[in-house]
Amino acid sequence: MSDKLTLNDPPAATGPRHAAKPADTSRRGPAIFGAVAAVGAVAVLVAIGLSSRTADDERPGTTAAAPAPAIATTPPATTAAPAVPRATGLLAEKPVVAAGQGQLRALVVTPIVRGTGPVVRKGETITVNYVLTGYASGRQIESSWDSGGPVPMVVGTGHLIAGWDRGLPGQRVGSRVRLDVPAALAYGRSKGDLRFVVDILAAR
Repeated sequence: MSDKLTLNDPPAATGPRHAAKPADTSRRGPAIFGAVAAVGAVAVLVAIGLSSRTADDERPGTTAAAPAPAIATTPPATTAAPAVPRATGLLAEKPVVAAGQGQLRALVVTPIVRGTGPVVRKGETITVNYVLTGYASGRQIESSWDSGGPVPMVVGTGHLIAGWDRGLPGQRVGSRVRLDVPAALAYGRSKGDLRFVVDILAAR
């Protein structure tokens, strides 16, 4: 065998004069520094990985869990339609309309039932029932009583025939009024002279 010691062989114990030499720090130092550097590198890599995941989560276009939408527990408010006025008393029954007498030369307004409500003014919306007949024949042409009930109309602003715009303002709510309307103030010669019986149920 060789007399030389390998790096792994301990020195021979020969008494105090040959005590073991202190460890060679010149070789151990680099090894410890390398271990510390390796641990630091791992920590840096972990930190970089975490920051990369955070950046990906915050990057536009990435999919993130959206918060659950709130559930509406109260239904949306609805606007109730205005109530249709109810005809009462003498206005609760459809009128019987007779034919007119003589030649009709001008608008004739005849109160049949005098109401006690507010006075109808131009530009107001009135709710009415009505019967329309030929003036001379008395034959019914149209009636709200037979086609769905009371209807709202704006009076006095040119939306209606001149016979209505002139004959209804000034009447009171609750009235039943007969309007004998010459053709010139109605629909012209094609329809001829007309007779209306109008019940004024409301005005606003």
